[in-house]
Amino acid sequence: MATTNIDEAKLEAFFGLVATEIGAAMNVALVTLGDELGLYRAMADGEPVSPAELASRTGTLERYVREWLNVQAASGYVEYADGRYSLPLEHALVLADETSPFLATGSFQSANAVVGVRKALAERFVDGGGVGWHEHSHDLWHGTERAFAVAYRTHLVAEWLPALDGVVDKLEAGAYVADVGCGHGASTILLAQAYPASRFVGFDYHAGSIEIARRRAEHAGVADRVTFEVAGAADYTGTGFDVVAFFDSFHDLGDPLAAARQARAALAPGGTCVLVEPVAGDTVEDNLNPVGRMYYGFSTMCCTPGSLSQPGRAGLGTQAGEAAIAAVLREAGFEQVRRVAETPLNMVLEAR
Repeated sequence: MATTNIDEAKLEAFFGLVATEIGAAMNVALVTLGDELGLYRAMADGEPVSPAELASRTGTLERYVREWLNVQAASGYVEYADGRYSLPLEHALVLADETSPFLATGSFQSANAVVGVRKALAERFVDGGGVGWHEHSHDLWHGTERAFAVAYRTHLVAEWLPALDGVVDKLEAGAYVADVGCGHGASTILLAQAYPASRFVGFDYHAGSIEIARRRAEHAGVADRVTFEVAGAADYTGTGFDVVAFFDSFHDLGDPLAAARQARAALAPGGTCVLVEPVAGDTVEDNLNPVGRMYYGFSTMCCTPGSLSQPGRAGLGTQAGEAAIAAVLREAGFEQVRRVAETPLNMVLEAR
């Protein structure tokens, strides 16, 4: 390749970006390690600590902790001065506080887990097959639950449901709700806790997730009002639902059109279909930003292969966008589709 017209400054800048990327890739794994071992939580008070002090607090080896702290300092996650390290309180909200609306450790756990399919994914790029949700490691399932639950706890009851036309009134009076693609049941259980007069059914094709969801419901004390069933998005049983919800699941489906038609058929007259989806613009250009980059990464390694592993093989992708999803819903027979709420990471659609 000819190099006579190379812009050396551009080359140097890109090489610096590459070094940043390689370091970031390794730090994803090290963040999950810090989360698992309680290293961030042990620094959550914001006070400077030495490696030896942090090791003593967490029952770990000082030599490993010192190296881990240096990575965190070089990455900008902790601050370093005079041989001591501190976790800023603002960073603790993202890395150490399980009740924080900004907690991101579940997303790190998911990102670290999803790269485990890289070898299989190379084969799927060639043979055109998919990689099902059940083929990933449990860290992806649990990390996804943790990540989504942050948004649901923060926004679902307080903001998203009130933005829907008449749904809260129905829930408070006693509604019948289907949560399609419920995973471990975080959204279903949260709804049951908030609306004790209503009944809820969670559906997911992944039997392992349904088993965990049932245990979660027992532990939360809502098993008398919540049931979980192994079923696909287009073949679950039941009708007369006041609400059919797809919480971060619609874009993962192999046949979203069949699922939308099933939802419409399962709804009671005047019922509402609600979809929470990753925020996305309708063009590639709209999504060339840090959030779009993250979601395109998950889409390439998890969501699109998951869809291509199922009958239908729609492959909507994590960044499908409102227009593409609304087109599917309208083709299924929903006459009104509108965006009712959004956050920096989510958009909420109502279909009636």
